[in-house]
Amino acid sequence: MDEKTQRSGGFTVVGPDEGPSYWQPVPANGFVRNIVSQAATGSRSNFSIGTQTVAPGCMIREHTHDRNEEVIFVVEGEGFARVEGVDHPIRRGSAVYIGVNTRHHFINPGPEPLTFVWYFMPGGLDGFFEQIGRPRQPGEPAPAPFPRPDNIAAIEARTVFGWTDKSYDEQG
Repeated sequence: MDEKTQRSGGFTVVGPDEGPSYWQPVPANGFVRNIVSQAATGSRSNFSIGTQTVAPGCMIREHTHDRNEEVIFVVEGEGFARVEGVDHPIRRGSAVYIGVNTRHHFINPGPEPLTFVWYFMPGGLDGFFEQIGRPRQPGEPAPAPFPRPDNIAAIEARTVFGWTDKSYDEQG
């Protein structure tokens, strides 16, 4: 390690088409980009940050995180953050803080993608996305909608979820 890195604590720069990216299964469809995390940077603090694009007419089903806090910052599109059963309109520039064990989900009822930055403390959301998604290369066309893994409940339990809405499992 050189003297500058020791003094500054290190740094990581990730370009706009860099970082692992994964197509997401139904009901969200769209894709996720895992930008940086404690694992990728060696930081002292446990965090992860990335982006998620929710396809038009799709959603992220309702869930909680029993050990994590989450911040969402919308960079494109509009939709709703349903938090504890109440719909809150979100659009470019909106921010949402979600505390531990707070029920929430995101809905994109519109014709355009909804994209937001997610910041997760402690980290781990990136690992979940990697386990349920399919590798994505920037610029490639979206695949046909595909189902979540058969062991989705086990993946959720061992990663960052406390509770998830199972009603989609009955429909999907």
